Amino acid sequence: MTFNILAVGQSGRLEFEAILLAASLRQSDPGFSGQLYIAEPQPGPLWPGDPRMADRSKALLQDLGAQILPFDSRAFGNAYPNGNKIEALAVLPEAPFLFLDTDTLITGPVSAIPFDFTRPSASMKREGTWPQIELYGPGYVQTWKALYDRFGLDYASSLDLTHPEEYWQRHLYFNAGWFFHSSPKAFGSRFLAWSKSICDDPPEELVCQELFPWLDQITLPLVVHSLGGGRPGPELAALDGSATCHYRTLPLLYARESDHAVAVLEEVARDKTIRPTLRDWEAMKAMVYQNKGRKARALFDQNQLPHREQVIRNTLKREGYWLR
Repeated sequence: MTFNILAVGQSGRLEFEAILLAASLRQSDPGFSGQLYIAEPQPGPLWPGDPRMADRSKALLQDLGAQILPFDSRAFGNAYPNGNKIEALAVLPEAPFLFLDTDTLITGPVSAIPFDFTRPSASMKREGTWPQIELYGPGYVQTWKALYDRFGLDYASSLDLTHPEEYWQRHLYFNAGWFFHSSPKAFGSRFLAWSKSICDDPPEELVCQELFPWLDQITLPLVVHSLGGGRPGPELAALDGSATCHYRTLPLLYARESDHAVAVLEEVARDKTIRPTLRDWEAMKAMVYQNKGRKARALFDQNQLPHREQVIRNTLKREGYWLR
């Protein structure tokens, strides 16, 4: 099965993460037959500066087999950088695709995963970050149903009835760290139109809700459901499992991810062709090349991690290991 992979790279941390993603794909899945695209926002009125990656980084990405895909930000830009993943879909060639957040490490053969690209899905590696229910405000049912009604969707069929009515996991909610579909045009145009609708004219049930930075994760389940998709089945367990690691930050990778993910990171980072560039990333320099990551990892029992990510973050910050 051939499919493309899309990630977003831009000036700063994301360009280094993109290099790490491309290098880990080449190492962990040498049989991958699709194309890795790194979408790059271009300068324009929605960016106060130049969001493009350094020429050195782009050349290295191309040496690693990636193709740079320029796109113009017409809806979000600097005001909502998460919107890059929505707008970049418009320039992706029409073929089955897997979107990955740039802070993802490839740890196994993604090409061996039995995707059904006609049934889109997305990452369940999430917490109940949205909506935040106010004491006298609309509950989960009212809030989510208002969104399904806005776009003429069947709300009831999206529910996981194994959970109580006013519990967040009853409702379709994803992390936008990965998602896939057969058509970037169909998926992307709906993702963009519905995100703008929610942003510009939210239903009254959302009056107490923060839309940023959650807008992509608010809209994503609606798009997935509308295109005949839903929660990922066991056949996709390698995503956020043996094939990919959405690490978020290098300190979090060391704190909570598998020994295998740490080993892949350190092996890729030792590659002499990418090491000089990666050393310009302060977090990589400190956590990998100066061995602070191993010291941070020793603070945690990976078999008994805190349930909430914020507890891990606070520990890393307190001990001086919070770097991005």
